[in-house]
Amino acid sequence: MTAPIPTSHIAVTVPEVMAALKYSRGKVYDLLRSRAMPSYTEGRCRRIPLDALRTYMNNRLEDAA
Repeated sequence: MTAPIPTSHIAVTVPEVMAALKYSRGKVYDLLRSRAMPSYTEGRCRRIPLDALRTYMNNRLEDAA
């Protein structure tokens, strides 16, 4: 089982986003490709700012309401 997203981090990895949202790897990369969730590359690793993840989740909640 994957640990929850660390609150001390500024950016999270794709596997951490997958665990937090219960999305597949492909779904997360689709979100990144479509720029629904901003990200950047550090070396060969994709990073998602924690604020971007929170914004995405808040937007989804607003859309559902």
